Amino acid sequence: MADPAPSHPAQAFDAPLDCAGGHYRQDVAACLERSVGPGGLAQASLNRLLGELDGALERLRGRFEAGELPFLGLARRNEDLQAIAGRAADYRARFKEVLVLGTGGSSLGGRALYEMAASEHLGGRPALHIITNVDPFVFERMIRRFDFRETGVIVISKSGGTTETMMQFLTVLPLMRAQIGDAKLGEHVTLITEPGPRPLRELGARFALPVLDHDPKVGGRYSVLSVVGMLPTLIAGLDAAAVRVGADDVLTQALAPHARPAALAPALGAAISVGLQRERGVGASVMLAYSDRLGSLARWYRQLWAESLGKNGQGTTPIYGTGPVDQHSQLQLWLDGPADKMFTVLGGPNEAIGEALDPDLIAHEDLDYMAGRTLGDLMDASRRATAQTLAARGRPVRHIDMLRIDEASMGALMMHFMLETVLAADLLGVDPFDQPAVERGKVLTRRYLKEMGGG
Repeated sequence: MADPAPSHPAQAFDAPLDCAGGHYRQDVAACLERSVGPGGLAQASLNRLLGELDGALERLRGRFEAGELPFLGLARRNEDLQAIAGRAADYRARFKEVLVLGTGGSSLGGRALYEMAASEHLGGRPALHIITNVDPFVFERMIRRFDFRETGVIVISKSGGTTETMMQFLTVLPLMRAQIGDAKLGEHVTLITEPGPRPLRELGARFALPVLDHDPKVGGRYSVLSVVGMLPTLIAGLDAAAVRVGADDVLTQALAPHARPAALAPALGAAISVGLQRERGVGASVMLAYSDRLGSLARWYRQLWAESLGKNGQGTTPIYGTGPVDQHSQLQLWLDGPADKMFTVLGGPNEAIGEALDPDLIAHEDLDYMAGRTLGDLMDASRRATAQTLAARGRPVRHIDMLRIDEASMGALMMHFMLETVLAADLLGVDPFDQPAVERGKVLTRRYLKEMGGG
């Protein structure tokens, strides 16, 4: 089969590609064979995949217009934010701390948005504790220090019966009852779950707890733009509307009738990832975040990519890394180990952050290069140096540079990754919205709990 002629000029792949709204820049040049050698993707292969994505984009647009992808439509809604704004303001006014209970998609998106914000921007009240696990040592030690008279609780379970979330809440509930009494629980607790008969709703009815609906058609890992992610965001004092505006900027570009895959950052990312897997044996995707503020975004992406694509022998393994710390722990493997990984080097502006080092304190000539530099300078230099070193070794490297680290840019990147995932799933021929393989583990967990003695 002859290679189709490129529908767009080659510079579309060489130059940094700005997303709509100018929130971030993606550059995939160092993922291509002509830049990094045989470890990169050939231009002809990329062209074929982009040709396949023409149809995928048409299917995406058709499903969106038919209302079949409501998680995308959240980017254009506003009335639901108005509906929860009062509850968020009440939590901000009355509580010093807010405990958000959930796991997986119920907590990772909200945590990514909260940890993105600089602490001074949040004003210090209330402090959010977004729980993502059930380690008994950590969980018990944490909850027993709360004064629940000054603490709000949000419980998020799409199904209304998630074992981990229900165990979290049922562990906290007796402490709350003891401190504030049953009559006041409804002033301190908000539940988020699907409509219909649910264990969490029944518990809420027993104690007169307010319940917000989780849209049954929005999967947990795609729910960050819903009340699941937006209520904690509003409580933290962040601009939830700006998150959606950033997301809609990327969505609008993708839904434009004549937009082509080569001009869309999410489509280009999907084609690169799938192409490197198919043709270069790249089985892992490392997201290397050069900002602690972006670490939880990378962890959110890890669930989104893994749970959506890992089916029928397909998918690549997402790996979360932190720069520059993992330069000292994993870079040796990345450079000199198996050539089976692609790298996304993710960062934002750090250069102006930190105090410049006083040259008078630098007495050794081996440290002269540090004079007048900041920790932000070090972060930026480390990011550039690592990316260039990986590419020079023939490892495919994608750059994603956030022009700002703020709500709109986070929303834009989250929409980018959701669209990239859905488009990659189309190329792989898998359903990005189910997770059938994990159900057996859930069934066994419930059975083993039931079989344990002492209950």
